[in-house]
Amino acid sequence: MNFSGEHSQAESVQTAVIVVAAGSGTRLGRPERKAFAPLAGRPMLAHALDGIFALTEPVQLIVVAPDAELESARAIVAASAGPAVGYTSVVAGGASRQLSVAAGLAAVAPGVGIVLVHDAARALTPTAQFEAVIAAVRATRSGVIPALPVVDTIKRVDQGGAVRETVDRSELVAVQTPQGFVRAELDEAYADPAADFTDDAALLASFGHSVGTVAGDERAFKITTPWDLARAERLLAEAAPGAQMPSTASAPRVGTGVDVHAFSPEGDDAADAAPELWIAGLHWPGQRGLSGHSDGDVAVHAVCDALLAAASLGDIGGIFGTDDPRLAGAHGEVFLRETKRLVERAGFGIGNVSVQLLGNRPKLSPRRAEAEALLSGILGAPVSIAATTTDGLGFTGRGEGVAAIATALLLPA
Repeated sequence: MNFSGEHSQAESVQTAVIVVAAGSGTRLGRPERKAFAPLAGRPMLAHALDGIFALTEPVQLIVVAPDAELESARAIVAASAGPAVGYTSVVAGGASRQLSVAAGLAAVAPGVGIVLVHDAARALTPTAQFEAVIAAVRATRSGVIPALPVVDTIKRVDQGGAVRETVDRSELVAVQTPQGFVRAELDEAYADPAADFTDDAALLASFGHSVGTVAGDERAFKITTPWDLARAERLLAEAAPGAQMPSTASAPRVGTGVDVHAFSPEGDDAADAAPELWIAGLHWPGQRGLSGHSDGDVAVHAVCDALLAAASLGDIGGIFGTDDPRLAGAHGEVFLRETKRLVERAGFGIGNVSVQLLGNRPKLSPRRAEAEALLSGILGAPVSIAATTTDGLGFTGRGEGVAAIATALLLPA
């Protein structure tokens, strides 16, 4: 699809940029496909194209979109198009990222010698990063990827989560896009239908082609979770001319969280014994535990949901995942500390949290002060806990499970 109508311009283009926008993005928790989810009032794909349309060098743009979103993608490209892109195609993606890149590669015009592959989910990638990759591929005649140094301590763990060793991070980098390649080398790699790699650089390396790096950019982070989306919203708001602090962090925010867990069934023998009971961060010895992927702590889970809701970061299921094997049996402190970190990175401090437990057992009053002190210490803010029965009504009244309702107040940092 040629929006410019100038085939002669396409023939003079030396670089193509394939933007992969065919992913489902289930972890983002949006009804739309990820690239078409709204970001600061525009589809994420439109933001991803901004850095490309601002290039001074003319390039061919190829957007790879899901079959059902081809018309939407064409409309987004048409509305965003800039003078640097003289020839644009929108093509249908495949069942995997690699198949989608292959579909985009098939649409690259003859005569193009350099191909960049970019993820639409890295929507805030600046134009300078595209320019740096293009220049490096042109200078080295080899593949080039943007990379950032790894700043966190990295551990290697076994399937049970036990630490086996600390990995030397001095030789590690976090890889971003766009990844740039010599067109002939990329064609050769994608001619093998059996190849299966997580990124194009690994695919090229498997064919013996060298891949270098250029400095990445923090703004080119991948939008995967609701927290990532909120971070992108804030960055765009702060970058707007005359912008004040974004509204999400300019006033106190209140969130509500609810969680429910059933008591585990009684086992017939020691092998079928019910799990331990953990509520409000405390172990309750001698009592049958609650069912759940982690420790089933309804109070902690409700608090996390309340904090995340107040910060517009989604919910505990979207952030942590209900089937992550690393969280099997994890205790509440793990969730609380990570939730606190996310909320603070979103520009908030925790004002206070209130939790109401509903159930016949355990009896909270003898350990209320202990639970409040524990949770307050983890969150660095006052936490109050109350409990009530439901006078024999409902599943809590019948002793089948416990529910918790939490309310959290966040304050601008």
